[in-house]
Amino acid sequence: MWILAFTVFHLPLSLYGLLNDTFALHCIFIRNLTQGTDAMSNYPKTFSHIGISVPDVEKAVEFYTEVMGWYHIMEPTVITEESDTPIGQMCIDVFGAGWGSFKIAHMSTGDRIGVEIFEFKNNERPKDFEYWKTSTFHFCVQDPDVEGLVEKILAHGGKQRMPIREYYPGEKPYRMVYMEDPFGLIFEIYSHSYELTYSQGAY
Repeated sequence: MWILAFTVFHLPLSLYGLLNDTFALHCIFIRNLTQGTDAMSNYPKTFSHIGISVPDVEKAVEFYTEVMGWYHIMEPTVITEESDTPIGQMCIDVFGAGWGSFKIAHMSTGDRIGVEIFEFKNNERPKDFEYWKTSTFHFCVQDPDVEGLVEKILAHGGKQRMPIREYYPGEKPYRMVYMEDPFGLIFEIYSHSYELTYSQGAY
């Protein structure tokens, strides 16, 4: 068992991802056998990527590479408003007419979640944290060294919006904090996984 654990731990990232996907499909197959074919249409969907908007895509890529250690998949690219290219037509479908062009870069987290970083011409930084408005108002990263990551974010121009708090003070080391990157985006840091934090009834 120890040999197997050592081998899996040292697999390349791409092969580890393949094993992870294969295991997930196997679990779905076993569940379908026990629950019937209706389960096929209601399996848990995975998270592919998020998109964020910044005033300077190159600086954002630098920040998230140096601070978060995210993989840089594709260099900043200019997308123009043109219907004769697939990506141009897709963006016209989404944004409508009149946006002209924008820059986009692609990154990936350590668990293979994609991050699209957009730079639009008329980018506006929010004046306040309008948490009450319907939107995706934050994302969250996980790092057991919450304090170390906070220091790194501050050193690279970010802000700490609250003290580091514990969900179970004196009982379990589950910690969290809200931060802000240099571009005004709000994000959270968890010390432990989402399942561990909430399955025990954090509230």
